[in-house]
Amino acid sequence: MVMAAFFCSGVIGCTANEIAELPGDPVRRIEMRGVYGGIPGENTAGAALSDFGANAVFIGSGGFTKERVEWVKSQGARIFAEFNTMHNARYLEEHPDAAPVGADGEVCPPPHDWQGICPTHPEYRAERMNSFRELVRNFDLDGVWLDYHHSHASWEREDPAMPDTCFCERCLERFSSDTGTELPDLPAATLAPAILEDHGEEWAQWRCDVFTDWVREFREILDEERPGALLGTFHNPWSDQDFDGDRIRKLAIDLKAQAEYLDVFSPMPYHARFGHADDPEWISRQVSWLGSYLGLEGKPGEAIKIWPIVQLSDWGTEVPASQVAEILEAGTRPPSTGVMFFAWGSLKEHTDRVGELSKFYKGLSQ
Repeated sequence: MVMAAFFCSGVIGCTANEIAELPGDPVRRIEMRGVYGGIPGENTAGAALSDFGANAVFIGSGGFTKERVEWVKSQGARIFAEFNTMHNARYLEEHPDAAPVGADGEVCPPPHDWQGICPTHPEYRAERMNSFRELVRNFDLDGVWLDYHHSHASWEREDPAMPDTCFCERCLERFSSDTGTELPDLPAATLAPAILEDHGEEWAQWRCDVFTDWVREFREILDEERPGALLGTFHNPWSDQDFDGDRIRKLAIDLKAQAEYLDVFSPMPYHARFGHADDPEWISRQVSWLGSYLGLEGKPGEAIKIWPIVQLSDWGTEVPASQVAEILEAGTRPPSTGVMFFAWGSLKEHTDRVGELSKFYKGLSQ
């Protein structure tokens, strides 16, 4: 298997002089070779990101120091933050009224311990926006990726759990006001089933609009504090057909609406985690669907990019070293123009996989 048709060595992007074609393979311009969840070579004398063929790192927003940012940039690489939007479970310790309410009118327990927050809670939203502003103001970041930006659910598994939420009084009032839907003065346990039955499409669209409006505000803050930085999102990789359209109906992720405010989409096609351990081609199928859905081909000049994050670490199911090149190859096919992997923290102990990763990334950088 030929691993790449077009190689790009630029950190920021590709120029015509940096692209070399191999006959017979699909067109690829890979501008971002990313590491998620750590910084290879950090605190190791003489080590460099180029030893791994990487030119970008993604780390959680709580892990930043000016020294880390400076070290990554001294390597000629970019540094991006992952920002948790709807999964800040600690907030509930002092603000229990921010907990999502289920269709039974009771606080909805966290599925598989994945605790979400009510998306219309004004103080929680303000706290997240303030934290986002501080992050981008204090650090010279190349961009921020939103994470966990979906409703209260546990979808990162082969058998997802996605309860219907949130039916708190605040959400019900907002839904009624925003959509002009008159609701009788009844408890949530009575209203919720009726809403889902009689106003299901309006409810699903309204919830999507709430989450999209968060993205709009993040965009405004980023443009104010750090013009030119990228806004990306780590998101569910399902098509509109997968799980009966639950990406929209249950998770409230409207990709087309969010595209107005985003620079990069990073779907999370974790093939082994999601029941496709023997079928890495599933990765490219999901990325291809996303490109068709958003009208993206991975060509130079497109305003929006697709940079998937693929699974190289074990998460319930082992990922063998023999699959690494195939996984990365699937993640770099058009319309993708970049790729990163999950996740350095656990992968670095598997030297065989790291070796295959480095070989592939270096091939793309030549």
